[in-house]
Amino acid sequence: MFGSKKKINDMMAQLRPDLSRESLGVGPDFPGIAPNPLLSGDARKRNAELRTGVLALGVLVDWREVNSNPRVVLMFDVETADGIAFRGIADEDLTITELTRLAPGQTLPVRYRPAVMDHYVALARDADPARVQQLSDEIARRKRT
Repeated sequence: MFGSKKKINDMMAQLRPDLSRESLGVGPDFPGIAPNPLLSGDARKRNAELRTGVLALGVLVDWREVNSNPRVVLMFDVETADGIAFRGIADEDLTITELTRLAPGQTLPVRYRPAVMDHYVALARDADPARVQQLSDEIARRKRT
């Protein structure tokens, strides 16, 4: 492939300013949104790791459509069971039905990689509802004390 990853990420920010680090609300260490995650080995590896990541809760802040598949970038304010809070970015393919149900402020289960902490998260569609409720209760209990 031509060029460095930095140049590709800069190019993506130039083509889609709404997907820049500043627009997404993440810091300079965020690797950026892959132009095509199916062609990016790093993105495929990251997505595989996120599918088995640690469960957390994300409050949907906003989202951006990347293409009409519809591929969207979802921005979450994430809270973990350990009390860590961060801005999380999920790069997801959604159905039209799922897309129409998105609403800012909605709390959804997400998975993250605690060893990496690079702002990437993934929707935890396979999460057990009882475990999600337990996690929600733990976070609420911590906030009360």
